[in-house]
Amino acid sequence: MQILDTSAFINEYHTDEDTASVPQVHEELEGEHAFRFDAEEGAGMHIHIPSEETVEKINRAATETGDADELSETDMVLIAAAFELDGTLVTDDYAMQNVADRLNVAVDVIAQDGITEQREWQFQCQGCGRTYDEKLDRCRICGSDLARKNPN
Repeated sequence: MQILDTSAFINEYHTDEDTASVPQVHEELEGEHAFRFDAEEGAGMHIHIPSEETVEKINRAATETGDADELSETDMVLIAAAFELDGTLVTDDYAMQNVADRLNVAVDVIAQDGITEQREWQFQCQGCGRTYDEKLDRCRICGSDLARKNPN
């Protein structure tokens, strides 16, 4: 089963496989893209609402990889739907791909290249350069802002 992200409707993604999505995707769409969602639903696309426990599991995985601040609620719910349905997440979003890969959720990309490796981001102080594994509001040493950094 293909779990469709907002970008699937915007880029007119087509598949012969069964499809599913979440209500939050419809809320993000406008105009003809929203009509495309409605048409897919009318043609049999499953609308799935994952459990809160699964969404929390996705949130924990996103925190571990350092992607939590990059993902919207819709993104988290989509990954949770793909996880629960044992489906393939269809998205171009790199942060979603990274978290899905962490959870062994299959991903198909639409218009861009997919990720080539899983990353666990670090956060680097913009003042003194110290790195942290977790996202903090400010550096514990000098108080400067932190920025997400590729650990490689």
